Amino acid sequence: MVILQKKVAGLSESALERFVRHARREARLTGAVNVLVTSSAAVRELNRQFRSQNKATDVLSFPSLLPLRPVGRKRSALAGEIAISGDVAAQNAARLRHSAADEIKILALHGILHLAGFDHERDNGQMARHEMKLRRALKLPIALIERTQAVEHRASSRRRGLTLRAGTRSER
Repeated sequence: MVILQKKVAGLSESALERFVRHARREARLTGAVNVLVTSSAAVRELNRQFRSQNKATDVLSFPSLLPLRPVGRKRSALAGEIAISGDVAAQNAARLRHSAADEIKILALHGILHLAGFDHERDNGQMARHEMKLRRALKLPIALIERTQAVEHRASSRRRGLTLRAGTRSER
């Protein structure tokens, strides 16, 4: 189920639902995924309530506490839920020069990978590699982890006194 509390230009609930089903199959995630696209204030409240962090963020994933179990020939259970800040997505999209609809899909894919058990903070790049592969398969712009790593790399280079320009590396 997809709920767009925060409307996003070029994206309908049915289009996002189709994308989520496709991304789930690509990620080999069984079970349903519910997605809520809402305001930064609502995501901030969820982050405060469930993660004890009083700040807005772009995407939150909430894995189901119930195990997936077969029902007949199909698996019928909830894999988890994803909350996305439409406000943050719109800001990121403008900054990165792609559509807000694509940014919502990038964030949904990131959330789906978390529901599939990936954790980029502890997996030595496994989630980043998988996200990059799926992003390409799903024809999306730069993935969340890729751009986060690029920003961290630039910041680290500046701290070391290096300047990166057009593929070159030079000492300051």
